[in-house]
This record gives sequence, C-alpha cells and structure tokens, in this order.
Amino acid sequence: MKRDMDLLRLLLLKLETAHEDGHGIWHYKKDDVVIDGYTWMQIVYHYELAVESGLVDQGGRGVMNGFLFRRLTWSGHDFIDAVRDDEIWKRTRQGVSAAGGFSIDLLKDLAKGFIRKKISEHTGIEM
Repeated sequence: MKRDMDLLRLLLLKLETAHEDGHGIWHYKKDDVVIDGYTWMQIVYHYELAVESGLVDQGGRGVMNGFLFRRLTWSGHDFIDAVRDDEIWKRTRQGVSAAGGFSIDLLKDLAKGFIRKKISEHTGIEM
C-alpha cells in the first residue's frame, strides 16, 4: 500500500478533535473512523504509520478489528499545526510534488516555511 499524506493529515485532524479531554484510551473500529474516499484498511495502515513515526501514542498494544488511540504526541501536534490550514497544505503538496519526493520531516518543514512567509506578510516581521 502506498503512503498517502492527504489521508495521514485528514486522519490526524480527525483524531485531534475526537477526544478533547485528552484522557483515556479509545478503541476505534471500522465504522468509528470514516474518511471519504478511503477504505478502512487504508485508514488503519496510515494510523500504524503515524504510530511508527511517533505522531500518535496508541496507549497499548494493537487490538483485533481496530486500533487503540490515546493522544497525539508533541510531534503529532507540531505536524498538524504545520499543515492545518488548507491553503498552506495545498502549497506544501505542490512543493513536494515538484521536488519529486519527501519525508514527513521535509513536509512539515516546508509547511512551516509557508507559515513563516504568511506571518511575515501579515506582520512585516521577517522570520
């Protein structure tokens, strides 16, 4: 299965808002997490990638027929904060497409660069 950064972004955005209290470990099953245009198997695969990359704390061992979720990690929040804005995300995706390859760190760094530029445009302060 190919890694899909659009799906990763959508999944993390969904998980970020799912449990505002930040406590507990949640067991998600097939119909609990639906993202238009993606299958359950694609969602689970990208969740596992998020765990492996340190973006998500699953709070325990995997379970049958679903996955466990405790919270986003600090890195997960940093990633989401960098790519939350749809326009920043669009420009970031265009940038990585033009480059022909990327990693999650490069994707996040590019998004941060666009955010810095946007801040400079709005404040006049170079970052």
